Amino acid sequence: MTRPAPGGEPMALAAAHLRAAGLRVTVQRMAVLAAVSESAGHLDADALRERARRVTGALSLQATYNVLRALTEAGLVRCTQIPGHPARYEVEHRDNHHHFVCLRCAAIRDVECTVGAAPCMEPRLPAEYEVREAAVTFWGVCPDCRGARPDTSSM
Repeated sequence: MTRPAPGGEPMALAAAHLRAAGLRVTVQRMAVLAAVSESAGHLDADALRERARRVTGALSLQATYNVLRALTEAGLVRCTQIPGHPARYEVEHRDNHHHFVCLRCAAIRDVECTVGAAPCMEPRLPAEYEVREAAVTFWGVCPDCRGARPDTSSM
């Protein structure tokens, strides 16, 4: 794949999003945000670093994590922590969705929240607690893996 021009549309959009979030605009931040935005979602830091390096050239994994933390804190990126897997990142749409994880291939798919508005679940907590989000993970076998071989996993 050819290296996109730094002034290209994805980079310009990333710069605009960074400014709107009150973040300083750097090539590394633009490149990582563009990589997240252009992906189908749910990529780990290493995969995003590889995509961002097409623009920045050298980019360490630590620098990538630093950028992802800043983007997450600014509300531009959502970090999803699935037990047993590296953190995955996607554009933050504030749409209150959940995730399905395939037990065989570890693919992650968004699942629309079918109950309603955030947090879409009512935990039994004292009134002093303010719940803003519920994170639900569905575990199973995706259609590709179901067709590939018989199910030998158990939970």
